[in-house]
Amino acid sequence: MRYLVQHRTEYNYTEPVNLCHNEARLRPRTTGNQKCLSCEVTVEPAPAVQSEREDIFGNRVLYFAIQQVHERLVVTSKSEVERWQPPPRQPGEGLDWESARATVQLGPDAESRSAQHFLLESPSVEPAAALADYARPSFPSGRPLVDCVVDLSSRIHREFEFDPERTTVTTHLSEVLEHRGGVCQDFAHLAIGCLRSLGLAARYVSGYLETLPPPGKPRLEGADASHAWVSAFVPGVGWFDIDPTNDQSPNDRYVTIGWGRDYTDVTPFKGVVFGGGTHTLDVGVDMRRIDQAQ
Repeated sequence: MRYLVQHRTEYNYTEPVNLCHNEARLRPRTTGNQKCLSCEVTVEPAPAVQSEREDIFGNRVLYFAIQQVHERLVVTSKSEVERWQPPPRQPGEGLDWESARATVQLGPDAESRSAQHFLLESPSVEPAAALADYARPSFPSGRPLVDCVVDLSSRIHREFEFDPERTTVTTHLSEVLEHRGGVCQDFAHLAIGCLRSLGLAARYVSGYLETLPPPGKPRLEGADASHAWVSAFVPGVGWFDIDPTNDQSPNDRYVTIGWGRDYTDVTPFKGVVFGGGTHTLDVGVDMRRIDQAQ
């Protein structure tokens, strides 16, 4: 599957901005299941300074500074991505979860040592006894880790309500657990918190999910959205992705932008603004199969 992905972020300020410094993580990664063929990011007004680097997790980061007075900032990324269906995970594949926990914590190989970044507390995910308690019914002794993760994801999907009005980007995991609702970011953080609270390595994955129109209805421009899911480390197998929001393993309709310990590591756009007063924010994503665009 080949996609054209456009992500547009627009800020409008009530007062002039004199200077801003920004970071954008908008370039899709090249992974075992996808290839970024091209990515162009445009910024209005034009930056005075611009550079690109790779962060500790291998995500591409665009830095730019605007030094002219402005009341509007628009950042648009346009990417072409090739994505193919990942091989299915088989039930019972890999180590049982207790053996997986011991392996990653001991770090006997380079892959396990790298995964140890994702065992620890991070800004938005604090391991807790309540999270471990919620996870335990999915983790009976001797059960393969992949099966445990799939079961945990299905429980979150069944027991938590998707409700964009219930949480914000700063909502604590304890509130999500108590009120049983939130959005994809919350459900990914919840699954990560459960896994880390049991001593397992898990990371936050940021990207896009193609939305399909109802039967007989035309596809709407800008109907797609940023999405988030979770990836658990299975020693000897690798990283296993699961989407608790939709109760499925990501397939060829998913495009990965990046991953980190939690949302704060892969925020699509963040920065520091001098001036500006208050602002409004408008974000639009369009993910289109190339054969549909031609």
